[in-house]
Amino acid sequence: MWIEPARLKASLVGPKEFSFFGKQADLDSVGWDGPQIERLWRYNQHYFEDLVAEAASERRGWHQALVQRWVLENQPGKGTGWEPYPTSRRIVNWIKWAIEGGKLSEQAIHSLAVQARWLERRLEWHLLGNHLLANAQALVFAGTFFDGKEAQRWLEKGVRILDSQLDEQILEDGGHFELSPMYHAIVLRDMLDLYNLAGTFCQISLLNQRRSRWAEIINRMRIWLLVMSHPDGDIAFFNDAALGVAPSTLQLEAYAHRLMLSKVPGPCDGLTHLTKSGYIRLQGGGAVAILDCAAIGPDYQPGHAHADTLSFELSVRGSRVLVNSGTSTYEQGLERLTQRGTACHNTVLIDAQDSSEVWSAFRVARRARIDCLSIREDSAAISVTARHDGYSRLSGSPRHQRGWRWSKNDIVVADYVEGQNGRAEARFHIHPDWSVESGGQKGNLRGPNGGLIRWLVEKGRPRIDCAAYHPGFGSSVPTSCLAVILEEGRATVRFSWD
Repeated sequence: MWIEPARLKASLVGPKEFSFFGKQADLDSVGWDGPQIERLWRYNQHYFEDLVAEAASERRGWHQALVQRWVLENQPGKGTGWEPYPTSRRIVNWIKWAIEGGKLSEQAIHSLAVQARWLERRLEWHLLGNHLLANAQALVFAGTFFDGKEAQRWLEKGVRILDSQLDEQILEDGGHFELSPMYHAIVLRDMLDLYNLAGTFCQISLLNQRRSRWAEIINRMRIWLLVMSHPDGDIAFFNDAALGVAPSTLQLEAYAHRLMLSKVPGPCDGLTHLTKSGYIRLQGGGAVAILDCAAIGPDYQPGHAHADTLSFELSVRGSRVLVNSGTSTYEQGLERLTQRGTACHNTVLIDAQDSSEVWSAFRVARRARIDCLSIREDSAAISVTARHDGYSRLSGSPRHQRGWRWSKNDIVVADYVEGQNGRAEARFHIHPDWSVESGGQKGNLRGPNGGLIRWLVEKGRPRIDCAAYHPGFGSSVPTSCLAVILEEGRATVRFSWD
């Protein structure tokens, strides 16, 4: 029996009206492929995610008409909707909808078979990563939905890709190798859907044989995501990350429980080191810090990487306080470069350069690498120190070293740049729910429910900058950034709370 999956919010707000990333448009006005709408919006339009979104059964009549219209107006092989990734997403969503009681017309079923046949010949081996996993998932769903030799070939091919790529892409600590919590959550939902499919069609031995292995992978991924999530139940912002694209961590955990998967441990107080991924979580005293001591991603697929090495995020009493700025667009241009750049992250910027050379929309040239990591724990505090070489290309070959000292009611961040000839500053982006008070070398952050956090610059020269926070695609919220200019190559900032 098919189990209730994790669902996103509705994106169809009228019979022909889509809403993605804060932008609404009527199908009669914008069609399926016009250039007046950005590419990511178009991709989502062709995913048909609303078929399986929250309260989808209430919109079933809209869905039936929309599926039929898509078939009539999107000729095979033409337009954005026939690119492999949106094709993969649509195949899975149409089949999930059909399993849940949606009625695919004879024309739609024929189109679905054509889509699977088209996809089989255009698998995204040139991109690999999460795209290839999505392709494989679609072949497995199509091969399960249809009968016959061709369907069996789709199923076998999809399973073969999953067999090899899951070993490659899911690290020993459970992290997806692109090191984006958002894409990790997307892949985890896909794995939960595959596990659900295998349980629903338990008579298909090819699926049933893999169910226990998929469960083991899923449980590792669940543990990783819990470590990389804030107490509010959603992801931290490292590399490309935004809320609302994947179900939240809490939603995915609820889905796993409905599937009767075993309970996995959540993060404990103290230090949790995701050794293969490189991220570190510090927890205690009602606060959580998540540290980026990771590579930017796999060397051959850094498309979703940001120049965020040695950044971190902080939550106190359940509220996010220090945040990387997030992701609001995939469109190539200055805004995309800015959001991927070092200045939009809680780390050190040298000579206004990025620690990894992000360029275009999904490219990276020279990359920062961690070349030193030390962890010390005692009864009073936990200390983490790491260094990266991302700025070694600059004059003087500077290296950025950062230390975090974590104790019950504070975190001290100490930055040191060796070999520096230019200007360096540490940046701390404040969540927009918190206001900043500044008085020379110290000040306060005031937040929800009377929250108070004190900041003190023990070394360095502080200033308060205007900044922007991007919690979702198409979203930009004004906020503040505490910038601290390093003096003699050093800065030390303390954040404390009761």
